[in-house]
Amino acid sequence: MAKVAFIGLGNMGGPMAANLVKAGHDVTVFDLVAAAMDAVVAQGASKAATALEALAGADTVITMLPAGKHVAGLYLGDEGLVAKAADGTLFMDCSTIDADTARRVGEAAAARGLQMIDAPVSGGVKAAQAGTLAFMCGGSAEGFARGKLVLEGMGKNIFHAGDHGAGQIAKICNNMLLAVHMVGTAEALQLGANNGLDPKVLSEIMLNSSGKNWSLENYNPYPDVMPTAPASNDYQPGFMVQLMLKDLGLAMENSLVTQSSVPMGALARSLYASFSSKGNAQRDFSSILEMFQP
Repeated sequence: MAKVAFIGLGNMGGPMAANLVKAGHDVTVFDLVAAAMDAVVAQGASKAATALEALAGADTVITMLPAGKHVAGLYLGDEGLVAKAADGTLFMDCSTIDADTARRVGEAAAARGLQMIDAPVSGGVKAAQAGTLAFMCGGSAEGFARGKLVLEGMGKNIFHAGDHGAGQIAKICNNMLLAVHMVGTAEALQLGANNGLDPKVLSEIMLNSSGKNWSLENYNPYPDVMPTAPASNDYQPGFMVQLMLKDLGLAMENSLVTQSSVPMGALARSLYASFSSKGNAQRDFSSILEMFQP
């Protein structure tokens, strides 16, 4: 079992850290919000007063932070985790950030002889709670092999996408596609409803036809079709609109750098930006269906 320092206990990080405790790892947590730490401590973790205190004695460090600037600020510099870590420490950043920052931090770790992988996740809060997340990892094969043993305590699908930053690229590609098929599913269901079709019946038809997709099968955006979906629970997240908008922004930024044509992704981002600005930022991203309602 690993001795893990887990830094960043938000909606995703908290249940992820708790699952590591359940898996038998020795987990020390740190977050700026004391209540977030206390919730994981109640399940068997220890807590630290600072990130550097959590680092002390850890052989594995996992971070789950809001944005690239937070990741760079924590890891880099004379007082950063990379500079202060003991030899042999493995870093895994599960934040969703820009690939350039992931590469920069990964290269800084490598310059110190340390392993680091970027390991953003997919699956949302329910998968974080259930321990069934998907991890998309970038870094060396050696670092991935070592990290996978710990990630298995939090997820069921763990992929090595390539070198530093590759996990972040895989994540933005996946979530751009997710946004596109969620928007397409929502507008198709609403078109059917506008013509008097029962959304449950239409969903069943499409699930057994060429329109079948993940959003329709697992996360139906029409209310009262799928009891466990956010749509049937007043669009309580789940995965918030503002987080989808963030991921689409990362995809658009990367498309400019790489001169990639992403017209469907760009349209999805525009739709989510408009929807978010109307007071929907903290609702589940499947609530985009309301944009298409008469």
